[in-house]
Amino acid sequence: MSRSFRYAVLGVVLAVLGAPAAHAESFSALGKQGYAVGPMGQGKSGALGWVVSKGGSKFFCRLRASSAYSGGNGMVGFTTSGRMIKMNRAVYEATIGGHDPSIPQLADLKAGRVRPADVGACSKI
Repeated sequence: MSRSFRYAVLGVVLAVLGAPAAHAESFSALGKQGYAVGPMGQGKSGALGWVVSKGGSKFFCRLRASSAYSGGNGMVGFTTSGRMIKMNRAVYEATIGGHDPSIPQLADLKAGRVRPADVGACSKI
């Protein structure tokens, strides 16, 4: 290998190692640190989630849940692009054998009353 090629490779490696890493946190860790959860909304990518903030620090936490109960008889599913699709709750519950208590209520998600199981990765914004 030529000397200039070695220096070029070394420069690339040092640039990658010295670049600032994306700062990500878990929703549970942010909650323990006293971050407040805002209402559900769409991020820059269109994905659904919540802005959690404390002082000047803000994170966008993505929605992990794939479905939610809506009221007494309704149900919605979530796409990765941030759309909500109505689902037939009776058919869904007949397929899985009844009510699933692990599925969140849509009203709770919209209001920011979320459980860590319903929240995915959080990225600094």
